[in-house]
Amino acid sequence: MSTSNSDTFPKLLMRNTAQWPEREALREKEFGIWKPVTWRQYAAHVHDLALGLLALGLERGGTVAIVGDNRPEWVYAELAAQSLGAISVGLYQDAVADEVRYIIDHCDASIVVVEDQEQVDKLLEILPDLPKVKHVIYYDPRGLRAYREPILHALPAVEELGREYARQHPGAYAAEVALGQGSDLAMLCYTSGTTGKPKGAMLTFHNLLAMGASLMQVDPLQPSDDFVSFLPLAWIGEQMMALACGMQVGFTINFPEEPETVQQNIREIAPHVMFSPPRIWENMVSQVQVKLEDASWLKRKLYAWALPIGYAAAEAKFNQRPLAGALRLKYQLANALMFHKLRDQLGLVRFRRCYTGGAALGPDVFGFYHAIGVNLKQIYGSTEICGIAVLHRDDDIRVDTMGQPLPDNELRISPEGEILQKSPAVFQGYYKNPAATAESLVDGWLHTGDAGMLDDHGHLVVIDRLKDVMRLNAGATFSPQFIENKLKFSPYIREAVTFGGGRDYVVAMLNIDFANVGKWAENHQIGYTTYTDLASKPAVYDLIAAAVEKVNRELPAAARIRHFVLLHKELDADDEELTRTRKVRRGFVEERYATIVGALYSGASAVEVATDITYQDGRTARIATSLPIRTVQA
Repeated sequence: MSTSNSDTFPKLLMRNTAQWPEREALREKEFGIWKPVTWRQYAAHVHDLALGLLALGLERGGTVAIVGDNRPEWVYAELAAQSLGAISVGLYQDAVADEVRYIIDHCDASIVVVEDQEQVDKLLEILPDLPKVKHVIYYDPRGLRAYREPILHALPAVEELGREYARQHPGAYAAEVALGQGSDLAMLCYTSGTTGKPKGAMLTFHNLLAMGASLMQVDPLQPSDDFVSFLPLAWIGEQMMALACGMQVGFTINFPEEPETVQQNIREIAPHVMFSPPRIWENMVSQVQVKLEDASWLKRKLYAWALPIGYAAAEAKFNQRPLAGALRLKYQLANALMFHKLRDQLGLVRFRRCYTGGAALGPDVFGFYHAIGVNLKQIYGSTEICGIAVLHRDDDIRVDTMGQPLPDNELRISPEGEILQKSPAVFQGYYKNPAATAESLVDGWLHTGDAGMLDDHGHLVVIDRLKDVMRLNAGATFSPQFIENKLKFSPYIREAVTFGGGRDYVVAMLNIDFANVGKWAENHQIGYTTYTDLASKPAVYDLIAAAVEKVNRELPAAARIRHFVLLHKELDADDEELTRTRKVRRGFVEERYATIVGALYSGASAVEVATDITYQDGRTARIATSLPIRTVQA
């Protein structure tokens, strides 16, 4: 899809602007109104900001770091840097100061573009440790009027600087863009850091555009389509859809008003495609299940009648069987009375297809979406291969697989059971980390670190991280991730971590879903004050025990959970227990909660804990409590 004349994002921006100057490229909801940005306006912002960065001293090969929520200004900054042959680096907006300090220093950023006062304050706090940073540019001025630090610049002022530069140097921008090549580094995309410090994956325009072209070959989108960009642009999945695919196809990117209004804004736009990690799909199922409890008697009865019909239709689809006459009629009726309205409430009414990736999605959640008529497809990939390499085809979706490789992607399984991949989208290595690069890239093959197998249909089955597959003392192996995903299908369980490697049986540490369990407690007239208080209630333990026992009935005998504990706090990225994409840092969690894990195997009925927690502003607090240990039927 990309050519030598459009082999970088900035060149594609120029192509799209020439082709559709007055069409809407971006939309942002602000003060309750969707404000459009045409391709001509988009290109003008990037032009002015790029030359402003040039006037501030940004050099070809330099680095610009970007921190903030999803806004048009983020993509302006990214493409402005890339227009000059510089590299963009995205950071998660909720990253604490230590994380921001590490990545900005490691990537050698000289300019940092941030959203608002919160991010400015974070940068000013750590600035003495960042001698390479020369300029900080902000694009939301609220609360910053009294700031006088010379390093700070408002984004409109930098754009004005760029316009002045253009008057003095006509043609400078076009000349800079023309120097760019597909082989240039477009970005450093930092991995989630499940096993240590994040690593900066070096991705070229060729890597990103090759992946986007392969995806569009299988699942084509149209310039008239809509996409809602609400997941952090620091994540490769969002870069994959919003930039790598969006710039090639030219569909409209919509930015929500606030993180809290995402679901409402998705419903308003009703996009044609959506890509999200499992936690988003799991949360939406939980919302449906909880709202159902407050629905009328008739709606609950209708839902209970319709859902089994939906599951039967989904099962036929998975097995590539046509719907029999009676089932077809029942499904059409269930769709008209329930499923269409449910999809509309979730903002999924115009979707042609949705994707889930970044971690495994439980089969129960996956089956639910197909039951209500949502074409949800698994993808498999990683930062190192631009987010995607394996995908379900529309007519060949299997609930327990990830699908088949995209065009131009090769896949094989090593003798050790590791998934290996080769593709034009495979990254160039880790920035300033040749040792890790040598481990991951061998003879052009990406060693993923994931255990997997190919089934009889050529579909990839991902088992777990190779290092996380566990073996019990009796010899049976099990995938912690598989069990955890089944547990999280319950609307009352937000996070789960299972243990059992080198032990006689499996145990679990669980986080309740505070909002859903809190609502359940209120409906059952159970008083509580804090998360810790609610999680310790005997009635809540009974509720969760029922969910665990239900999962146990669906597991092989050797993998069933014997004991569980409800943690007194939520696992949190600020406490280094989760990555910013909400993957469990399993080794760290097991080490941090070694006392609890030991108690789960000791036969004790409770365990005393005292834990330090860290808030986003760096403050710490200590929680001390006694956690009951519950034994469940295995």
